[in-house]
Amino acid sequence: MSINRESDVFNAISHRARRQMLDLLTEDKRSVSDIAAHFEMSRPAVSQHLRILLDAGLVSEQRHGRERHYHFVPEQLSPVRDWIAGYERFWDDRLQRLQKHLSKGSTK
Repeated sequence: MSINRESDVFNAISHRARRQMLDLLTEDKRSVSDIAAHFEMSRPAVSQHLRILLDAGLVSEQRHGRERHYHFVPEQLSPVRDWIAGYERFWDDRLQRLQKHLSKGSTK
């Protein structure tokens, strides 16, 4: 994945509405109308958010007649998963040190 594409993924998930759209799409593919029904924003605004998700590769679209259906592409979140994994190691280390420290205190 290119750096620009990776940056697009982080930018795409930086907006709460787009994260909620991804949450909806984890359940099933959905049309723009179906997605828009879950938000208090105009359908064009929803389409703009979906365009950002599409450009980042986080969703794909298929035309069904006059409608477009969107599908979640979870493997495109791998840069986010990798970034979070570094912090998980950080917290695991900190918690192990805390546990070690506390167990020393309980033996006194």
